[in-house]
Amino acid sequence: MKKNVLIIGAGGVAQVVAHKCAQNNDVLGDIHIASRTLSKCEAIIDSVREKSAMKVDGVLKAHQVDALDSAAVAKVITDTGAQIVINVGSAFVNMSVMDACIETGAAYIDTAIHEEPDKICETPPWYANYEWKKRDLCAEKGVTAILGAGFDPGVVNAFARFAIDTMDEVKSVDIVDINAGSHGKYFATNFDPEINFREFTGTVYSWQGGEWKENSMFEVGHEWDLPVVGKQMAYMSGHDEVHSLATNYPQADIRFWMGFGEHYINVFSVLKNIGLLSEQPVTLAEGQEVVPLKVVKACLPDPSSLAPDYTGKTCIGDLVKGTRDGKDVEMFVYNVADHKEAYLEVGSQGISYTAGVPPVAAAMLVADGTWDAKTMKNVEEMDPKPFFTILDRIGLPTRVKDENGDRAWNE
Repeated sequence: MKKNVLIIGAGGVAQVVAHKCAQNNDVLGDIHIASRTLSKCEAIIDSVREKSAMKVDGVLKAHQVDALDSAAVAKVITDTGAQIVINVGSAFVNMSVMDACIETGAAYIDTAIHEEPDKICETPPWYANYEWKKRDLCAEKGVTAILGAGFDPGVVNAFARFAIDTMDEVKSVDIVDINAGSHGKYFATNFDPEINFREFTGTVYSWQGGEWKENSMFEVGHEWDLPVVGKQMAYMSGHDEVHSLATNYPQADIRFWMGFGEHYINVFSVLKNIGLLSEQPVTLAEGQEVVPLKVVKACLPDPSSLAPDYTGKTCIGDLVKGTRDGKDVEMFVYNVADHKEAYLEVGSQGISYTAGVPPVAAAMLVADGTWDAKTMKNVEEMDPKPFFTILDRIGLPTRVKDENGDRAWNE
């Protein structure tokens, strides 16, 4: 059984991860949090202690590390005795943290695909550009690496696998992410603005008809009528999980849809059209070089600051269509989360909550051996039922809507 967890990162998602690890430290053991800014780690620890979140007495300690320095991360892993690393730092650090895990033998879990700061929207399938290149090495070294174990990617991959397993043939998977909450700010992003905007400034890739299709952002929209949040407009977007699901289920059409209001689209469009979302540096009249996207990020509210006033709910799920016994069938597998409930429990808003709870569930499955694969896996390659069982218990229950009604996934 693997024990002792090192959390990389100290943002809103890391806060959720720390709280959930603390609530389950009888399984996960010692908890360590490492980031470039030690004070942010210490603030998370203070939050965990204020909530009396530790299930049993144990270690809860902060560390300072540059996660881009693989050797430094490896040293923290060795010094702490961590056997499981949950990487919820910037998407730019994935490969350096993974390399440290491969070097030390620690299990690796992340919640998003790797990105390079100077590149946006690389050639699909995105995982093949970085993470999958280490797959054979993970297998050779017997190192478990669970990729994209947040919500989307992550839980939605498990939703797809669960639904597909009930069918004889899968025809399509439409992943729908709706945030029907309100933070009260003029304009803000729910997670790191730099990563958020990069998702929507490149080509929208979907997998349809056995090949990659290209669209521009906000080109293809659809109104969805979903449980609890009702009718919501969503737009086909490029997203991580499309790239692994398309590889594992090439016979199906795979699309990702994200909800946006008109105000967000208008502000985003202005910022993009005048060049303020560019990742490429520009030189000011005074000779100073800046990256426009980083300037915008610095001007916007910190996503973690949105939590106290956030209200409303999220609904994220997969509409999976296929055949069973020669008949067309469809299943919507989903979760509904509440922003205010998330804040009261762990001090974070619902988007951070949905992203932070799943990697802890994955860590618990690695710890007890269920998901300790000794190689690299995307979430849809693992049995989803133990995952759902833990998610039900620790805050993100899974529901199913199909010809038999709307019910818990295991009813």
